[in-house]
Formats: sequence, structure tokens, C-alpha cells
Amino acid sequence: MGAAALCLGMAQGALALEARIDGLEGDVADNVRYYLGDLEAAQYDRRRLEGEVVRRTREAMRVYGYYEPRVRSRLDEEEPPRYVSLSIEPGPQVVIEVLDIRLEGEAADDAPFRDTVDAFPLAEGDPLLHAPWDRMRSRLAGLALERGYFDWSFTDRRMEVRPFAESARLYLTLDSGQRYAFGDVTIRGSHIVKDRLRNLAPFEPGQPYRAGQVALYAQRLGQTNWFSSVSVRPRLDARRELALAPPTLGWWNVVETEGDAALPRVPSSRTAMTDSPRLSALALAAVSRLHVPARPSMPIDVVLAPADRHHFETGIGYATDVGPRLQFGWNQPWINRYGHSLEHDLFLSQPEQQFSGTYLLPLDDPLRDQYRFQYGLRHRDNEDTQSNEATVELARRWEFDNRWVQTLFMRATYEDFTQGGEDESVFLYYPGVSWTRTRTRDPRFPTWGDRQRITLEYSDTAWGSDADFLRMTGNTEWIRMLGDDLRFVTRLALGAIETDDFSQIPPSLRFFTGGDRSVRGYGYETLAPRNEEGLLRGGQQMLAGSLEVQRRVTGNWWGAAFVDSGDAFDDWWPEQLNTGAGLGVRWISPVGPVRFDIAHPFDDEENSWRLHFAIGPEF
Repeated sequence: MGAAALCLGMAQGALALEARIDGLEGDVADNVRYYLGDLEAAQYDRRRLEGEVVRRTREAMRVYGYYEPRVRSRLDEEEPPRYVSLSIEPGPQVVIEVLDIRLEGEAADDAPFRDTVDAFPLAEGDPLLHAPWDRMRSRLAGLALERGYFDWSFTDRRMEVRPFAESARLYLTLDSGQRYAFGDVTIRGSHIVKDRLRNLAPFEPGQPYRAGQVALYAQRLGQTNWFSSVSVRPRLDARRELALAPPTLGWWNVVETEGDAALPRVPSSRTAMTDSPRLSALALAAVSRLHVPARPSMPIDVVLAPADRHHFETGIGYATDVGPRLQFGWNQPWINRYGHSLEHDLFLSQPEQQFSGTYLLPLDDPLRDQYRFQYGLRHRDNEDTQSNEATVELARRWEFDNRWVQTLFMRATYEDFTQGGEDESVFLYYPGVSWTRTRTRDPRFPTWGDRQRITLEYSDTAWGSDADFLRMTGNTEWIRMLGDDLRFVTRLALGAIETDDFSQIPPSLRFFTGGDRSVRGYGYETLAPRNEEGLLRGGQQMLAGSLEVQRRVTGNWWGAAFVDSGDAFDDWWPEQLNTGAGLGVRWISPVGPVRFDIAHPFDDEENSWRLHFAIGPEF
């Protein structure tokens, strides 16, 4: 009981003092409550507590220009007090009489600095508010460091408040000095050819310094996956060592410069020099023009640590399309000093098993320009499709400034398959080109994003391929938010194959729809043309779309409503599309959203409802 009473007493003593205010309202009153919010009455006796309340109240009002308020306080009778009643007469508000903001040095012609000064919301004649003034000072100081003005200083920074005159004079002068340029990049700890790493830099030596470019360089180095740690920093210490320290005046010189009286001088060589004839200001200006000082530069230091040569990953999941699934990955982020990489993936599920590998050869810009060699084996046994496939592919990849990625590839595929009861095996050699772009914010559960993909593939018996075809596919997905709690997800996919002999087209290139990622309410890849026996044979064309609206219920839980429609078919345009609609639940887990849907197929008389479950992000 004694321990419990002690804990209860401590909890009561830790309660903050509540302020009940009369005479103030709005932001000023809220600020007073904020200043008093962490005041613990148990730490003071009543007299000191009243004094602290008045002191904090005056300080809170001062930042809004009230410098002479009358504050009367009364504490309640409890010990310690639980609340204080404040009766406040704010008095006159100080008004800005003089506002003098100046930019000197090269920053005077730098647009972000001018914009910051122009955006200052106060003018002469306005009530004095401290917050905008402090924000502007902080913004100018931040810009100086961000844009490479490392010798900046406030040569004048004054706020002269005259409460008796109800006026304030604000003076601020920023002398930026010269803007630094990027210097040489020094790289340490790298196992990769240094020229390849320098090509990742978004800047060239001699260009104006920007802190954002340094951060972008570090980000690009990290995206290569070659390093376990990346540090990219300007060599500020070197700049300070090269800079000359300001002259230090002795106390006698301070007196002489600050007053009219002069101390006796002791003859010396230095004083003799001062008594000798001096250069005029005009002569000094002429001499200074003979040699224009070079722009100062800021070297960049890069310190790296190699990543492990072998990474292994395993994953277990479940989706109603494929049931339980297991994935194993073996990744070698670098295998030589040029940054070549190799990765292998094994995917196992009931309808499909796949083994694939990718050998990546980065070029001068490793993140944008690459050669890629892929190979893989796949076995499929789903519905009326049985297939064994072996593929090799050589591709060249470019990424453009607009974030579109272009890939040219040559693919060779052997596929032995049975589709709809018909057996066939084909060798296909065909080139293709694809354009893709993915943009997203917060990949785990995007609040904004979109993904586009367009692919063209062409095969011809003239070069030994077993089939003539032109295959075109296009996919687009969009995610947008309305406010903080309403999310829209839309999807559209289409495809077409032009060929004289569809029987030679393997299942991997034919079109099927239905399932978690296509038309919900229908089984995985069960929507496609059928033969006379009612077996699926796949379609030459495909069209599928989806519209989904999600609403936050609470925290990481969302509700969803959706409509999906689509089909695979032979003759463009189809007479009708299969449609499913339903409701779902989304939970944002650490590995991405967990999706649970119940969908009704409007064109399937045998099934009234179908459950869909999947884990992982949309993109």
C-alpha cells in the first residue's frame, strides 16, 4: 500500500499545470498555454510558481509583439496547484518601424535568396511577429550551406524593440562571399574501378556547389548494391585549413578603433611602415583588377566499404492464384572490379516451377546503361496448360532522364507444350523492344504512383524461327489519393497477336485472364477461348481493366470496393467481357499490404463467390 501511494503521489505531482486564460484568445492564448504546458507545479513553492507563470506568460506573448502586458495570476487552493487562472491585459502591440534586409556577395544575384527575402510576410507598419523573422534567418543560413556559400556570415543581425515607443527596428545583412564550386572527387575503400563510380556523380568539377547533388551522388552509389556503406561528404575541414584566420586585435588597438583617444605609440618597424606613404584607394582597386581570384572549390570525399559477395534470400507466401509458394534467391552484387553482377532465383508453387538467372554488365553509367544476359527454365501445369520451357535472352537497357526505360532484346525459346489437348514443340528466335516506367512514393504502400509498360515482339521463319507472329502488349496502373483516407487504384491491360498459325504460338505467349491480378471472381487464367471439347486454348487478343476504391478504416486497416472486367478472345472486339465485383480488406504489414477480397462473378453461373488472398505491394 505504501509503494502504491508513493507511485500515485508521484503521478499526481508530475501533472502539468492547466492554464485558464481571460483576456486573450487565438494564437496568442494558445502560445501561452504551450509555454505553461510543461510547468510542473510540484517543483516550486507557491510564490516561485506564480513568478514562473508570469515570466513564461510574458515570454510567450513577446513573440507576438506584446512587450508590456499586465498579467494577474491566481493559483487554486490544492497542493500542488492543478490550474492557474490568468487575467491578462495585453497592452499595445509593437509595430515594425524599420525593416532593413540586405544581401551582399554573390547571393545577391542568386534567385533562391532573393525569393526568400521577397517572401518575408511582414512589412513596415505591421505588428511584430518573431516567428517569420526567425524562419527567414534560418532559411537564409540553410541556403548558404546548401548552395555552397561556405564563407557566409550575418554582418548585421539586430532586432531593436522599443516598447515605450511601441516600435521595432529590424536589421539583417547576409554577406555570402563567393559561391564554392565542386572540386575533385576522392574515392577511398572501393573495390570497383573508380572511373565507373565517378560517372555516377551528378556534377562535374567546376560546377556550382549544391548539397542536394552530394546527397544524390550518395544515393546513386547505394543503388548499385556494390557497397555495404557509403559516405559522401564535402571536405569542410580542408577549406577551413586553407582559409586565413581573421586578424586578432590587441586591446590597445580595440581602444583606438572604438574611441577617439589615442594611446602613445612605441616606435617599431611596423609603426614605421604605417607612417610611410600609403597607396590610395584608387591604386589598390587598379592592382586588384590585375588578378581576379579563382573561384574557391570544395573537394568531395567518398568513403566506401564493399558489400558481401553473396546474398541469400528466402520467401514464403500464399495467393489464391497459385496457392502456397516458395522463393529462394542467390545474389552476387559484384563479381569483378567492373561491377558485373549475377543473381539466381528459384520459384516453386503448385501450378508453376521456375529457375532463372541474370548476368548484368553495367556500362559507363551503371544505373542507366547495361547489358543483360538472362536464362531460365519453367514448368507449368495449370488447368488445360502443360508446358516445359527453356529461354535465353540478351538485352541492352537504357534509362532516360524522364525515367522511361528502353530495352532491346533478342530471345531464344524452346517450349514443349500441351494446350487444350493439342501437343506441340517449337523453337522461337525473335527480337523485341519494351518501354517501361515506374514511379512511386513509399513502395510498401504507395500513396502515389503509376506504372506503364509497352512491348513489341516479332518472329519470322525467315531466320529459322518456327512461327511467324507480331505480338503487342500494353499495361498501365495508377494509384492516386484524395485526401489522407481515400485511395484509388486503376489498371488496364491489353494485348494482341497477329499470326497465320496460332497453333505454333506457345502458351507463354498466348493470352489468359482471370485471377487475383486480373479479373477477380474467376479462377486463375480460366478466361480464354475454348476448343470444341471445352478445353482452354488461349486467346489472340486480351483486354482487362479494374477500378478499385479504398477507404481507411483505422490506422493501417483499409476497406476496398472494386469492379474488374476483361477477357481473352480471338476476334477484336469481343461481344462481351466477363465482369466481377466485390469488397475487400487491406492491412499494411511491414512487408507490404495483405489483401483479402471476396468477389462475385456476374458471368459464371456455377460459382456465386470467390475468395482472393495475396501478400505484397501493387507495384
